[in-house]
Amino acid sequence: MSDYLPPPAPPRSALTLRLWLAGFGLVFNSVAGWLAWRADLVWVAVVLLLLAVVCLVDFVWVVRRKRRGDPG
Repeated sequence: MSDYLPPPAPPRSALTLRLWLAGFGLVFNSVAGWLAWRADLVWVAVVLLLLAVVCLVDFVWVVRRKRRGDPG
């Protein structure tokens, strides 16, 4: 009887997942902020659009790291 186990999968960085989540957050918060603005919910729109800006900054940061050659 052999105790052969397949080699473990190589570790992966979470940068790609973070890129997808930042992109989704950017689109979702932008659309929701625009819809809230149209519905005269100004304070909700401002919060959502600020979150969209945070997602945009995160998106750009992750793209910069991936282009630099970080794994993920």
